[in-house]
Amino acid sequence: MLSTDAVPKPALEAATDLRAAGATPASHPAHFGNTSMSTLLLPCDGSTHSLLAVRHVIDAVRQGAEHRIHLVNVQPPFSAHVARQVDRETRMEYHREQADLALAKARELLDAAGLAYSVHEVVGDKASCVADLARRLSCELIVLGTAPRSRLLRAIENSMTSQLLEHSPVPVEVITADSVGARERLGITAMSYR
Repeated sequence: MLSTDAVPKPALEAATDLRAAGATPASHPAHFGNTSMSTLLLPCDGSTHSLLAVRHVIDAVRQGAEHRIHLVNVQPPFSAHVARQVDRETRMEYHREQADLALAKARELLDAAGLAYSVHEVVGDKASCVADLARRLSCELIVLGTAPRSRLLRAIENSMTSQLLEHSPVPVEVITADSVGARERLGITAMSYR
């Protein structure tokens, strides 16, 4: 079983400087010897819906699929005003703490399943960073958990899921809960206070 401590804690990667942190396709080959292993990117924000995708990947591995897993959390950048008022080191430490909190449950699930994975923490636009990281890591698939939405909401909403489906360089597998609630069917989104 892989403990959380066994997974190296990477420095927080800047969205524009992923190669400097060693996240290049050459350092993450998709194939090992004669065994073909797909490389997948698993974005996680710590929400119940993103953890559905983690559980989906764990189930797929238990059924015999072989995956090289890259777990990623993307933190939104601070506004220009905040960036001028707070030093870079403090901002980066805050992003690192938030990313660690968001990934904690996913790491716990992957560790309990005994799966090896790499962790990436990035700051920037979520959809752009996920798509760019998938390209840089030579991923064959992005597995994304999302809240169930009605057709109406999907059509008018500019969500990360919609953006990835439109612009991703690799296929995106979207994992949702089985049912859509009454509010979602009517196009009313639930508000989240964090």
